[in-house]
Amino acid sequence: MLFRVIDKNEVPSLVRGFAAHYEVVGPVERNGGFAFDEVGSDPSRLRVDYDTTLLPPKKYLFPPKAELFTYDTVNNEVKDIDIPVVPRVLFGLHSCDINAINRLDAVFMASDFPDPYYRAQREATMIVGIDCTPNDHCFCNLWGTDEVTQGYDLFLHDLGDRYLVSILSVTAAEILAVATSARPASPKDSIDFQEKARAFKNSFSSGPAVYELPILMDAFYNDGLWDELGDRCLSCTACSMVCPTCYCFNMVDKLDAGGRSGARLRLWDSCCSPSFALVAGGHNFRPTAASRVRNRFYHKFLGYLSKYGNTLCTGCGRCERACKAHISPRVVIQGLQHKAVQSDAAAQGEGGRS
Repeated sequence: MLFRVIDKNEVPSLVRGFAAHYEVVGPVERNGGFAFDEVGSDPSRLRVDYDTTLLPPKKYLFPPKAELFTYDTVNNEVKDIDIPVVPRVLFGLHSCDINAINRLDAVFMASDFPDPYYRAQREATMIVGIDCTPNDHCFCNLWGTDEVTQGYDLFLHDLGDRYLVSILSVTAAEILAVATSARPASPKDSIDFQEKARAFKNSFSSGPAVYELPILMDAFYNDGLWDELGDRCLSCTACSMVCPTCYCFNMVDKLDAGGRSGARLRLWDSCCSPSFALVAGGHNFRPTAASRVRNRFYHKFLGYLSKYGNTLCTGCGRCERACKAHISPRVVIQGLQHKAVQSDAAAQGEGGRS
């Protein structure tokens, strides 16, 4: 890993340096909030001081809708679709979103059967990360995703009037060198970075402990907590749509009016949808909202963890903001811990009476 320092006023030059070779996408202001959008070679649209975007950047790697191939039923022909791959820079991603992409990489690229569509987009994408300031919905510190050590090309650490730039790729280093007056980090830069890192860690509000979460998930699988949450859940799937790590999808055929030709589409889907686990014959493996809510959080906290060594939640807080029923990872964790306290108290009470 290589470190350099640039002045803050050099960020526009860096953006233009990337824009000479790549499509640059970054956070822009929209309707009182922030969204990822193409900024082109106009750095004035970029808002690196944003808190959180409504939608995550995964849509540039894993589109909500993709046409994979077309077919002709009359001539029995299938034609692959060349999905456009645009060399792109995702500029200004926070640590939680970069960690989310790393988790998607594990699913779509590091498996026995890599997804060619995702891989093509990912290999054509560079990532420039940037420091953030936690808001009331952030809980990335619970999962350790408030920091990131891989998956990016450059990362800009805010030191007040300058950025300490962590460099992980040769291509990004070359663009940084040409576009800015990057200089080696000084001892003062190192000291300021350490102080800034400590202040960042201290800026988070306290949250529930998660180290015992796997055993709690196992112990309270059949607990009434899931019924309580299921009664509140609207099955609207908003949580999945805004989540940076949800990767469920459905395959749908779109036929012409005569049924002679059509196309195969891949669409985002959600395990919270009432029809997600519906199979031929009309059987639904998860017919209740409670069973779907439980499945979602078991996959986030336990299923993915057992296979890949990380939880599938990065604590970005988007689902917490989007859910109208106020169901979120923090609510679930606190609910499980409350159940554990109640169970322990009941066990001690029974022991005292025996």
